[in-house]
Amino acid sequence: MAFTTRLSILIFLFNTNILCQVECDDPLPPPPPPQFRTSAQYHFPYIHQSFQCASECRCSPFFPFAMYCESRKLKYIPNIPAGTHYLYLQHNEIEAVPEKAFINATSLQEIHLSYNKIKSSMIDKGIFGRLKSLVHLHLEHNKLDKVPSPLPSSLERLFLGFNKISKLPGDTFHGLVNITMLNLCNNQLTDGSFKGNILARMKSLMQVNLCNNKLKSMPAELPASLLQLSVENNSISSLPPNYFKKVPHLISLRMAHNKLKEVPYAVFNLSNLLELNMGYNKLSQAFYIPRRLEHLYLNHNHFTRFNITLMCPTTDLQNPKQLTYMRVDKNMLTRRFDAFLFACFPRLQALVYGEQNVAPTAEHRREPRLFGMPVTSPDGEPDNPLPY
Repeated sequence: MAFTTRLSILIFLFNTNILCQVECDDPLPPPPPPQFRTSAQYHFPYIHQSFQCASECRCSPFFPFAMYCESRKLKYIPNIPAGTHYLYLQHNEIEAVPEKAFINATSLQEIHLSYNKIKSSMIDKGIFGRLKSLVHLHLEHNKLDKVPSPLPSSLERLFLGFNKISKLPGDTFHGLVNITMLNLCNNQLTDGSFKGNILARMKSLMQVNLCNNKLKSMPAELPASLLQLSVENNSISSLPPNYFKKVPHLISLRMAHNKLKEVPYAVFNLSNLLELNMGYNKLSQAFYIPRRLEHLYLNHNHFTRFNITLMCPTTDLQNPKQLTYMRVDKNMLTRRFDAFLFACFPRLQALVYGEQNVAPTAEHRREPRLFGMPVTSPDGEPDNPLPY
């Protein structure tokens, strides 16, 4: 009897446990679903807001602050909605920038108006100056004869190439304390266009492009902050001995296609200079090569020989010169390169000899290789090894 009672109790407890597993609430909550990183964590947030778009343009929900109106044969600037940050109007037939063009779009940061037909007289005075958030302004390939002014102090990059600008009044760049890049290539600037300290006032300026103008000498003053200077395709014929002392941080200097016959021996002795392009001039005398220079272009000049001792008067095995690329094609070289070349420039990897402007003699063709180093032609194909 006692055994039967105990068995009944065990069966009751067993059935109660099963029933509880089926019907009772589980005291432990279910595990949370796996978490996946959303697009916001990858800095691509989807912005939930309504954004109006001009009927002449197109807008993308993934880039709600940009409006694309390029290549639509527009002759006017369409109504720009408030909230637009990036405006693309290049490759149209726009002729004017009227006073009310950006009346609603006061938050514009980039304006692309290149490849249009805009004249300076058709730009309302102060139209860009009222855009206090403007950072990039593109006005290349228009019909401008002067720089729009005033411009906002927020501006960092200004593109004015391929216009007809010939004068730069003293207040042209007034207040541009944040500008880092100025492109004035392919205009009609002369030496008289850079009176006073018009460039030196821009204390943050890092890059100046003045290629394809009518300069006969270097601009009078440059800011100490400058890193890159481009004056190719002008008529510059001389360099003052200490001209670059005021730009000690200069990294890249491009002076190809000018009329330089000689330069002061130590004019390029700059501690940070990495690239020097002096091609397409009339140089015939060697000059000092700074230690950190990596790329040197001396092609299409009048060199008959290179005095390596002048280019590199001393060597330092612990602190060697950094030159890796040197181009000397289309000169008048007939003499051998000094073997001191590689002692002076131990990191030289490519020496572009190419064709010269004199016919090589039979003796010259039989000369041995330059320590077995292949010489590269201007088009990148291996050329005949250069004799040492």
